[in-house]
Amino acid sequence: MDVVLPCLDEVEALPGVLAALPAGFDAVVCDNGSTDGTPEVAAQLGALVVHEARPGYGAAVHTGLEATRTDVVAVIDADGSLDPAELPAMVRLLRDTDADLVVGRRVPAARGVWPWHARVSNLVLSGLMRTRGVGVRDIAPIRVARRQALLDLGITDRAFGYPLELLIRAGAAGWRVREVDVAYRPRAGGRSKVSGSVKGTVRAVRDMSKAIARTRPDRPSTAVDGRGTAS
Repeated sequence: MDVVLPCLDEVEALPGVLAALPAGFDAVVCDNGSTDGTPEVAAQLGALVVHEARPGYGAAVHTGLEATRTDVVAVIDADGSLDPAELPAMVRLLRDTDADLVVGRRVPAARGVWPWHARVSNLVLSGLMRTRGVGVRDIAPIRVARRQALLDLGITDRAFGYPLELLIRAGAAGWRVREVDVAYRPRAGGRSKVSGSVKGTVRAVRDMSKAIARTRPDRPSTAVDGRGTAS
C-alpha cells in the first residue's frame, strides 16, 4: 500500500524513514519546494516523487494523496519522529474492524522530545476538537484510511490546518475513528518546522484554529482506542 510523506528539506531524515517502511508499503514523497536535494534522494531510494509548488503541509499531503495508487493509504511525517513500523498494525485495525480512520496519539519516547509549547497547543486543539464531538487526544500526526473516502471528504485547508479539518469532516460524515498510541521520537534531522520553535507552533495553532472555526460537523463522531474503548 502507498504511504504519503510530505517533505520540505528532509534529506537528513528521509533515507532512514524510507528504509524503515515495512515490506509492502511503498513511499509517495511529495516535495514541497526543498532546496537540499530531498526529491533527488527520494527518487534514488525508489520512492515515487511528486511535486507541489504551493507551500503548506496540506498542499503537500493532498497532492501526495492524489498520486497514490492503492485502496488503503497512510500519511506519515518524513522527519523520523514517527516509526513506520507502527503502520501494519494500524492497517490491520482499519481492515479488521468497523474503523473508517485510524490515527496515532503521540507518546514521547524520551525526555525533551515534545517541547512545552507544542504540548500545550496540542492539548488546546484536541480539547477544541472534543467540543466539536470528535473525541481524539491528538491531531492525527500519522493516519490510515481508504484513499477515495479521504478525497471525497473535500478537505480544503492547504496549510497546517489540514489534519484538523480532516478530523472534523470525518466526524461530520459519521466516520468511526480509532486512535492508538504511537511512539514519538526525536527528529532524525534538524529542528521541527512546527514544534521546534514557539513561532512555528503559534503559526500551526493559527492555521488549525481557522480550520476548526470554519468547519462545523453536522453530527458527532466517536473516537475509540485500539482496544475498542470509547474515548
